[in-house]
Amino acid sequence: MSKIKSLDALQILDSRGNPTVDVQVVLEDGSRGTASVPSGASTGEFEAIELRDGEAKRYRGKGVLRAVQNLNSTIANALRGEESSNQQKIDALLLGLDGTPNKGKLGANAILGASLAVAHAAARSAGQELYSYLGGDEARVLPVPLVNVINGGAHANNSLDIQEFMIVPHGAPSFSEAIRRATEVFHALGGLLRDDGYDTGVGDEGGYAPRLESTELAFEFLLRAIEKAGYTPGTEISLALDVAASELVQPGSATGEAVRYRFIKSGAGECSSSQLIKTYADWCERYPIVSIEDGLGENDWNGWKELTTVLGSKLQLVGDDLFVTNTERLRRGIEQGIANSILIKLNQIGTLSETLAAIQMASEARYTSVISHRSGETSDATIADLAVATNAGQIKTGSMCRGERIAKYNRLLWIEKYLGSKAEYRNPFKQ
Repeated sequence: MSKIKSLDALQILDSRGNPTVDVQVVLEDGSRGTASVPSGASTGEFEAIELRDGEAKRYRGKGVLRAVQNLNSTIANALRGEESSNQQKIDALLLGLDGTPNKGKLGANAILGASLAVAHAAARSAGQELYSYLGGDEARVLPVPLVNVINGGAHANNSLDIQEFMIVPHGAPSFSEAIRRATEVFHALGGLLRDDGYDTGVGDEGGYAPRLESTELAFEFLLRAIEKAGYTPGTEISLALDVAASELVQPGSATGEAVRYRFIKSGAGECSSSQLIKTYADWCERYPIVSIEDGLGENDWNGWKELTTVLGSKLQLVGDDLFVTNTERLRRGIEQGIANSILIKLNQIGTLSETLAAIQMASEARYTSVISHRSGETSDATIADLAVATNAGQIKTGSMCRGERIAKYNRLLWIEKYLGSKAEYRNPFKQ
């Protein structure tokens, strides 16, 4: 046990070249913990507030000096002398300092940076890896990666409305083997795109961002890449989607049955919730899709209910903007039988304790949890440890390139080595 001696924060840059917060905590025994905070591009309206400076002449208004100042003054003064191992008390103190329902006073980016840095320092003080410190002896499940190999939507300047096309190497015998297979498919896909005359530049999360003529063509390229790499689609490697449908909602359309979705980038026009659900059902009949994230908008609860009725017994339906790692919204979904999985993003809610509470609630309701990065990332690999600590079984952290994505995969490879024979790798989609 060791008390907090000091906290220091700095404005650094994320993977998009935008400012973010980096925090260092030092304990009285000399242990140090650091954490940096990611940022999303397609953000849900119910997420905790990311405090930005708004000064147009500095970083186009995206500076975080106010959040840094809050850390170096209000938060640092409040945490000094607190016991680092009492994470729930630390996080409750942070929430009390802010006092708003959306963390808009101090900023969720400031609060999360402090929360995670304290956890890292406490783990170091205890002489443990973070995953073991948080999860104990039961932390042993390496997550199946949902690897984003084609970027669209808000993550790429191309013609695809769907934000993420992912490959899922669920048939591998181990995490390290899954990473090998995913990498081979990624490079096979790049070769196929080049051979057919498409651009192989990458989007925010490292996936290719070609100007494909249709969503179906993206699916066909993925199946060809899996087969070219020597694997069987649907058996060894399947597909997953993040539609990010909140970004597609027609402005001004009402909630419920009146919600309309428009496909501006592809020029495919508009459709209703029911029509979009029929499209998903058709895709699932034709392609080996095991998971759809944010298939409908964050306010389209009636549509989500229909989607769950139609496809909930056949595949994983993940709520991201719908649930925003928030136990109140997740509880509503559970009570109404909506979705069957939650995406977990630390910066959507703002503290480690609240994040762990959401994962626990999901588990108790037999919902799966998918630990996730953000499109604006840093080399911080906390989510890798979080995935193993909670035995979540799935992780989203981007493609097989870009250092801020690979940092998480590499951390998981080390964790697999540390666990040795205790490491487990399970197929969460096995019927």
